[in-house]
Amino acid sequence: MAYRELFVVEVKEILRLWARGHGFRHVARATSLDRKTVRRYVTVARALGLDRNREDLALDDFFVGEVVASLLPGAKSAPGSMRNHCRAHAAAIAGWVKAGARGPKIVRLLTRETGVIVPLRTMQRFISVELGTPSRGRTVWVADGKAGEVLEIDFLLLGDFVDRETGKKRRLYALLCLAPFSRHEFVWPCLGQTQQDVIDGLEAAWRFFGGVFPVLLPDNMKPIVTRADPIAPVLNVHFTEYAQDRGFEVDPARPRRPRDKARVERQVRFVRDDYFGGEKFGSLREAREEAVRWCSETAGMRDHGTTRRQPRVCFEQEELPLLKPVPTELYDQPRWTTATVKRDNVVCIGSALYSVPCKIEDAELRVRIDRATVKMYLANQLVKAHPRQAPGGKSIDPADLPAGKVALATRDASSLQRNAESLGVHVGEYARRLLEAPLPWMRLRRVYALLGLGKRYGGAAVDEACARALELEVVEVPRIAAMLEKGLLRRGLLHVPPPPPPVANNVIALPRFARNSSEWRVDRPTPGAPPDAQA
Repeated sequence: MAYRELFVVEVKEILRLWARGHGFRHVARATSLDRKTVRRYVTVARALGLDRNREDLALDDFFVGEVVASLLPGAKSAPGSMRNHCRAHAAAIAGWVKAGARGPKIVRLLTRETGVIVPLRTMQRFISVELGTPSRGRTVWVADGKAGEVLEIDFLLLGDFVDRETGKKRRLYALLCLAPFSRHEFVWPCLGQTQQDVIDGLEAAWRFFGGVFPVLLPDNMKPIVTRADPIAPVLNVHFTEYAQDRGFEVDPARPRRPRDKARVERQVRFVRDDYFGGEKFGSLREAREEAVRWCSETAGMRDHGTTRRQPRVCFEQEELPLLKPVPTELYDQPRWTTATVKRDNVVCIGSALYSVPCKIEDAELRVRIDRATVKMYLANQLVKAHPRQAPGGKSIDPADLPAGKVALATRDASSLQRNAESLGVHVGEYARRLLEAPLPWMRLRRVYALLGLGKRYGGAAVDEACARALELEVVEVPRIAAMLEKGLLRRGLLHVPPPPPPVANNVIALPRFARNSSEWRVDRPTPGAPPDAQA
């Protein structure tokens, strides 16, 4: 006859009537039950403490539950001989367990010691229940958290596909992003599991969801976590910079603890079977287009078995308003490198030259490179930033050059002209005449020489000398230097010669010489004369 489980009210009525002094026959007739059933429940209740002479005993739910539990099929029974045999050798079994042996091995060891063969399942139950060895434990339901707070991500292997253009077989992975509150998900197929794939997938996820989640919950994948640790994981510097740019925090799961992100782990098989299973993609672009459609229409609009809601509808109603805005500009992933500053205060980065402040010499800088800028750091301090140049280009800031060498290094003729004008009006005009020369380096050197004379003799003396030289149309720095060295100006010995007489009647006036013409006569020897005669 099959076992019939009585309702709790029926059990309590049986015990109440018997405790009030009624016999089994009367109780069975009053409850419409078999007399043997009544006797069985009363016998168990008496063993648990039910007594007609104790009016203070309350027939509460706990007492009724104990009675019913004792009568259920499979209720705890007395241990058998094999369990008692294991108890008798519990110390030996515990030692084998501590040494690393498992159930089958322990059964053989115990048989070798005692000659009794214990069933494997009996041994396993004994180890688990009575020795208290660690087990996998029970599954605990974890709360979903607040709406719009966390995004769980994970990589999964989808399978292989044949590229239609190349005809080659490619392996296809996917970055799975799941909102645990609404169960709305996004799949980003990719060909690898690099940091660039993670960033590209997250960028596509922000556009798909319509916002950025405040917290990202990944596992300890290398593109995000450099060193895994359950308490203080070390994040990748480049990914940390991406998180700073997009404004979210990274909270990695503990190592080898997939239950920390159980929602996205649970969806891996569903994505692999329902999205990728049976599909024949010919390119990565086709796989991504189908992934967006599948996430929006198929997975997003199904009735979820746990939440009993459509994930997409739940997300749009409760989570989307809480997200941060979608970034309007594409992320410019930077590249970090090092550069050593030499004595010329110029570093070469990406085959381009960039200047460094002259106060920094023989130091190693950390350099951050993106599409637009090049930033240089010394001991976490920003020392210089330049617009990024193409290979072969230069970005030299005159402020970085040593004092006095800026104009020469940059060929800045205008600054030299201003310096010359500060010495005097005629010096400025003289410098302007010098800078009209066609050779750039030569004209700069001439002006530098002129400015040097100003430092040596003073601006007034150089200005007077330049004024006299300009009157004579003599634009040569060595002449100015000679005039100042001889001190002709200071002694008043410099006389300007009068202009030549005018030419009349086509007669050219002969020049006058300071020396007698006889001084220029040369006596040549007579051919054939003796040496004495020649002398």
